[in-house]
Amino acid sequence: MNVKIKTLGLAAAVTLAAAPAMAQEKLKVGLLLTLSGPSAVLGQHARDGFQLAMKDLGGKLGGRDVEVIVVDDELKPDVAVTKVKGLIERDKVDFVVGPIFSNVAVATHKPIVDSKTFYISVNAGPSNLAGKSCNPYFFATSYQNDQNHEVLGKVAQDRGYKKVYLLAPNYQAGKDALAGFKRHYKGEIIEESYTPLNTLDFQSELAKIASMQPDAIFTFMPGGMGVNLVKQYRAAGLADRIPFLSAFTVDETNLPAQQDAAIGMLSGSNWAPNMNTPENKKFVAAFEAAYNTVPASYAMHSYDAALLIDAALKATGGKTDNKDAVRAAIQKAEFKSLRGDFKFGANGFPIQDFYLVKAAKRPDGKLQTEVVEKVFDDYTDAYAKECTPTN
Repeated sequence: MNVKIKTLGLAAAVTLAAAPAMAQEKLKVGLLLTLSGPSAVLGQHARDGFQLAMKDLGGKLGGRDVEVIVVDDELKPDVAVTKVKGLIERDKVDFVVGPIFSNVAVATHKPIVDSKTFYISVNAGPSNLAGKSCNPYFFATSYQNDQNHEVLGKVAQDRGYKKVYLLAPNYQAGKDALAGFKRHYKGEIIEESYTPLNTLDFQSELAKIASMQPDAIFTFMPGGMGVNLVKQYRAAGLADRIPFLSAFTVDETNLPAQQDAAIGMLSGSNWAPNMNTPENKKFVAAFEAAYNTVPASYAMHSYDAALLIDAALKATGGKTDNKDAVRAAIQKAEFKSLRGDFKFGANGFPIQDFYLVKAAKRPDGKLQTEVVEKVFDDYTDAYAKECTPTN
């Protein structure tokens, strides 16, 4: 058997040797990820996490040989739609796995679910797809966008911060982030600032923060945006005076570039590399050995996505023709998630635990996030009650 991994638009194809071929056609999985531009590292972690899972699963999902087709959405919704149509119409994929960014998820949702192709998000969790626009062909192994941000809102409230400055990029996930923070924070929002997506210079925002003197700031700045913001915040002398709370801003995708500037900064997450379970220890060690970097949650969610598909297809005997049977098998989520507690709610989003985590330096000099405390237990997203999934 060959597990064939194509990378379209990146001029690469990898073939991994595995076991003897089966009579069944190969299962086809399309990985739709951001693999270029300032936020490419996020997609790279997700791609590498999925491919590591394929290796650990012996190159099969549900007993079937697999062809994985990797496409770069370029963080452009129109490009993503074109590439998704290629995956569905030309490649005839059985599953689309991804994306990273919510604007891509929203743009590609309709063509994927309308074709009755299963869409497994490994990061993006827009509020509308968890609520009124939920669909039985859409699942997420990650979270609904608001939830990690809700962790910091509750922490800020519990720590008695009276006034907070909010900062996020101007797109759906940025709006969801700040909405999530405000769900549990009842103090004063002294500024709610939205910057253009992929902003890399935050000097004007930092000047405002310095002059307004909030008790803390809360921000969501993934990828290269987060790298620059953290460095500039530390260089401006603000890090020791005004607590920096964030989600997806200080994590394993950004820490190699942020280095000591990020140490001690607090974030919200559903997972951290130092979680003490056998499955997680094995995953982190294997990922570091394979890719020479500490895995981020994007890698964990993608690894879990492969485990999910594998478990679902084992339940259907490897068959994908009965969509209702596949959907029911996915909904049961009979696999051991790397994060621990995991089950799907009625809207296809996980019910899971969330934690306050802190950037720290390990004894070997590598940086990672580490669990400080559990904030939410078996937490359901706020939009699930609005979901009435139909065929």
